[in-house]
Amino acid sequence: MLAQLDTERLENGDASETDVPDLAVERLFNSSTAASRFLQAELELNARLQMLSFGKPVRYTYNPLEYAWETHQCYVENYCLEGQSVLFLGMNPGPFGMAQTGVPFGEVKAVRNWLKITGRVGRPADEHPKRRITGLDCTQSEVSGARFWGFFQDLCGEPNNFFRHCFVHNLCPLIFMSESGKNLTPPELPAAERDALLSCCDSALCRVVTALGVSMVIGVGKLSEQRARRALSEAGISIRVEGIMHPSPRNPLANKGWASVARDKLDQLGVLGLLTR
Repeated sequence: MLAQLDTERLENGDASETDVPDLAVERLFNSSTAASRFLQAELELNARLQMLSFGKPVRYTYNPLEYAWETHQCYVENYCLEGQSVLFLGMNPGPFGMAQTGVPFGEVKAVRNWLKITGRVGRPADEHPKRRITGLDCTQSEVSGARFWGFFQDLCGEPNNFFRHCFVHNLCPLIFMSESGKNLTPPELPAAERDALLSCCDSALCRVVTALGVSMVIGVGKLSEQRARRALSEAGISIRVEGIMHPSPRNPLANKGWASVARDKLDQLGVLGLLTR
């Protein structure tokens, strides 16, 4: 079972590192900015995810929206803006990306040096000995995140040139690992657990899309694209859903030149012109 966010414990002065989100709840729910609407949707998703449990092959479940809330909130409050038209959507965190930083595709150097994200990162209650959380001090680079944010840095120059039109989000905030430390994606979970998880995440995505008022969702990878198209269609939300290749090093095509493929695709979608300096 995921760690509970217990308001009563906070009032009694007995809060832990995974209880940080409750400290900001009242302020968030009294605000009407795009960032506050987005964070409200995430906190409500967290509450639903806390009711789930996961069995084999899952042994460890990390939720960076709990222990890395400060850096995540810094990312959202700086870059989730009114008037953004495009939402890039990943599937779930990587062990050396969002799991460490609280930022989608959050390769540490990009998060620190380009996005200028700051904040304290705690640790999950139960850590795999080979998958320790060291936050913004993590020295291992995540290839997918380095490719993703490196591409937009080269294309846009300054972060605001990207975030003026676009935002980046993950469908699922949880990272799953086996006993050996192998990363498990949501589709690799047992069917009943996978369906319960993705039902929660689908509902949250629909709320996010409605709250932000974006006109296009771009899935980063086929899984995200297909899931977004299905979830939004079933909810009766009429919005354009497209996709770009995932920058994962597991993808041989991405290893041959992901940036070039992504640039061509974004040009076809009419997004490139929004971002070019």
